[in-house]
Amino acid sequence: MKKTVLKNYARLIARVGANVQKGQEVVIQAGLDQPEFVKLLTEECYRAGAKKVRVEWSYEPMMKVHARWMKLKDMSRLEAWEHAKYQHMAEVFPVRIILESADPDGLSGINPKFFKSMQAVRKEIKPYRDAIENRHQWCIAAVPGEAWAKKLYPKLSKRQAVEQLWKDILFTSRADGEDPVAAWDAHNRDLKERCDYLNGLGLRELRYRSANGTDFKVGLMPLGVFHAGSDTTLQGVVYDPNIPTEEVFTCPDRRTAQGIVYSTKPLSFQGQLIENFSVRFENGRAVEVKAEKGQKQLEQVVSMDDASHYLGECALVPKESPIHASGLLFYNTLFDENAACHLALGTGFPECVKGFESMSSEQLYELGLNDSLSHTDFMIGSDDLDIDGVTAEGEIVPIFRNGTWAF
Repeated sequence: MKKTVLKNYARLIARVGANVQKGQEVVIQAGLDQPEFVKLLTEECYRAGAKKVRVEWSYEPMMKVHARWMKLKDMSRLEAWEHAKYQHMAEVFPVRIILESADPDGLSGINPKFFKSMQAVRKEIKPYRDAIENRHQWCIAAVPGEAWAKKLYPKLSKRQAVEQLWKDILFTSRADGEDPVAAWDAHNRDLKERCDYLNGLGLRELRYRSANGTDFKVGLMPLGVFHAGSDTTLQGVVYDPNIPTEEVFTCPDRRTAQGIVYSTKPLSFQGQLIENFSVRFENGRAVEVKAEKGQKQLEQVVSMDDASHYLGECALVPKESPIHASGLLFYNTLFDENAACHLALGTGFPECVKGFESMSSEQLYELGLNDSLSHTDFMIGSDDLDIDGVTAEGEIVPIFRNGTWAF
């Protein structure tokens, strides 16, 4: 891939995605797959004004080594220096940039105690995460790894597969043109206009129907709002948390989901695929899950904690999405969730509640916002999906028809 194109992509991530401000600290989390791009991105963060950039590297085979040899109790706790690191984050609010490149099968066969330990560690980290929520910029983007590229293109050589995945990432991220920043400005304007329209309707319920059997409804909180594209920290800094993103999303009242939904794309979870599955809800709770493949993993999705049985997000994605147009299954949630309408089991987003800035987590929970240690997106969008909104006055408003916007 041409270095000029990669520089533009790095600039997009640093200036639009993370929107690094003068004097901020930056933490980049990355695998070992694209060190040269990480170097480019680090330079762009400094050019944007960062005073310090720290890179945290990860390597999935090493995770398997730890999971094999470490005791569960040792894997399940944070050391004092780790607490200090997270406390520093809660005080300084560094910008976080996460570069996805992992092998979709990279954790397949890992000792199950790894996932048990992750649940325990998440509990320890959660107070720090809550402390920085909506107070720092963060951005998740992607770069190709060899194993990921070969998963998508098994017949190509490693070099060819990586080059093709670069093209796919840049195309779906609207970063393959001469001015990705301008492209994202236009994209954000379109998403904001759709949010404004939906928020002006005063919706209290969404109803989903598809020929595959999806027949589902979910209530919306009276103070709930739709979000999309760029977000704003409590300090007033605008940033784009996901590159790419095509979704307009909101958080439902977790107590209201009713009916059944059928997946339209496989879900990659803990290194294994869950395929052709359904989730049935009663009074908000997922009471039955069935999968043709990956039943055990699907059961794990809804049992991370009690709140993982409930919904935290409803996201609307039209079939014109570049990710959907690519025809690819990326085996990566960042991309696959932006190919189709999706739901998420687990935690919701405070910013989807009007006035959240002055509310406690307990108050948000009372309003219906879900609070969980997990957040797992799964795709239910199809070319014939219809979605209706119901207003507070009972008026039915078409939102989606045949898999795309009805307005």
